[in-house]
Amino acid sequence: MKIGIAADHAGLEQKEKLLELLKNDFEIEDFGAFQYDAEDDYPDVVTPLAKAISKQEIHKGIAVCGSGVGVSIAANKFPGVRAALVSETYSAHQGVEHDDMNMLCVGGRVLGTSLILEIIQAFLKAEFQDQDRFQRRLDKVIAIEKENFN
Repeated sequence: MKIGIAADHAGLEQKEKLLELLKNDFEIEDFGAFQYDAEDDYPDVVTPLAKAISKQEIHKGIAVCGSGVGVSIAANKFPGVRAALVSETYSAHQGVEHDDMNMLCVGGRVLGTSLILEIIQAFLKAEFQDQDRFQRRLDKVIAIEKENFN
C-alpha cells in the first residue's frame, strides 16, 4: 500500500516526526512541505496529495495542518477523495470500514505525536467492509460526486 503525506507550515514538525516513525513499515511519498514557510497555504500543500489520491496513484493519504480542518476542506474538493478530520482512533478505522475514507486529516497543533501515530495506525490497518449497506451508502456519495464534478 502506497501512502502519501503532506503538511503546511503548521503541521510540518509533526509530519517530519511521523515520517521518521512510519518509514520502516510503509511505502510513503512525501508531498511537502519540505521546509518551514510561515506564509505557505494549506490548499497549495494538500493539492498534490489529493490529486494523487484522485488519480489512484496513492492508496491512502495523511494531511496535517494546524487544526486539520483546512486540509480536509481542500482535499474533499477533488473527485474520489474522501477526507475527514479525525482526533481519535475509533473514527480513524470506522471511517475506512464504513465510508471508505482514503485521506486522514489531523491537527498538528492540537494533537501530540503519539496520539497522531495511534490514529494513523488505526487508519492504515482498516479496510472497507464491503457489506451491502456500506456499499449502498458509498455508491450514493459517489453518485453525488459525479453529479457535481461532471
